[in-house]
Amino acid sequence: MKKILLDARHEDYEKIKPILKDLSHTTAAIDREGNVQIRVYVPDSEIDAVIEKLRELLDLRYKQNVIEVSTPDFVISPILNRAEEKNKKEKKTEKTPVEQLLASASAYACVDYWQVLLTSIAGLIALTGLFLNNVAIIIGAMLLSPILGPIHSFVIFAATGKTENALQSLKLLSILLGSVFLVTVLATLILNSLTLIMPCCGITLELTEEILLRTGTGPIYILMAVLLGMAAMISLIKGYPEALAGVAVAAALLPPLVVAGVTLVLSTNLVLGAVLLTLDNIIGLIAGALIATLIIGVAPRRGEEQRVARQFINRTSVMIVLLLIVLLVTSTLF
Repeated sequence: MKKILLDARHEDYEKIKPILKDLSHTTAAIDREGNVQIRVYVPDSEIDAVIEKLRELLDLRYKQNVIEVSTPDFVISPILNRAEEKNKKEKKTEKTPVEQLLASASAYACVDYWQVLLTSIAGLIALTGLFLNNVAIIIGAMLLSPILGPIHSFVIFAATGKTENALQSLKLLSILLGSVFLVTVLATLILNSLTLIMPCCGITLELTEEILLRTGTGPIYILMAVLLGMAAMISLIKGYPEALAGVAVAAALLPPLVVAGVTLVLSTNLVLGAVLLTLDNIIGLIAGALIATLIIGVAPRRGEEQRVARQFINRTSVMIVLLLIVLLVTSTLF
């Protein structure tokens, strides 16, 4: 159940009266300036349609007109209970409002250096786990990594026609991945130098089983990345725990990227496999996330924004398909 709190000018209130007739709502007292506050309760599955109708009728250029949506802890109302039961019988599914998705994606619309620092630390922890051949430490690094955020925000912005924000999300993703790779290379160089300078300290760098597992690729990895991207985006849009999706995505991206940095220093003949695996996962995750977003039906509300979104998605889809074909051929030959 969602609660919509409306602040509207009196003339705009007259426009939305027909919509409110079929909804459970309470009209507050009119203030001195003639503005009206309305409280509306609607089932989760209807929230998107109701907001769209309200936006069409309310002139949001006026500061008096405001739409606020929240989720109450509980509401005691037989009328609302019957409405929810009706939706369950008709098997109407909940659809997350576009505004809520955009709000969740906005945190990754610009470069946040704390996120860069956190991702770099996660990369160092993963590096430690890989050299120790310790799966538990590698999983711990995945829990820290915020790599899912930029992928999620890019797809949401692309689906809603926010092209500039989408490109900013790709920029942040590139910076996060680049920081992990750079930190990994530098750390491996330092550790390798210590083994040469002070062999008596017992420091040895070996290509463990966990490292070698991530130096090869194949078409199956692309398919797995696409499915993982779909699952992660569905879980985010439908409100399932974000941590689970985040760990899954980090598992696909973080360790192979760290291995690419390690092998660049210790065994250059294995770098190509690790880099290809990383690219397979990145493009596959984005493709899967975009597919899930289109299936669920995430889209802007207004006509011009819809046109821009379609154009951007079409161009993005063509680029992704071409990249997937190239990676598929390369992975097969590799």
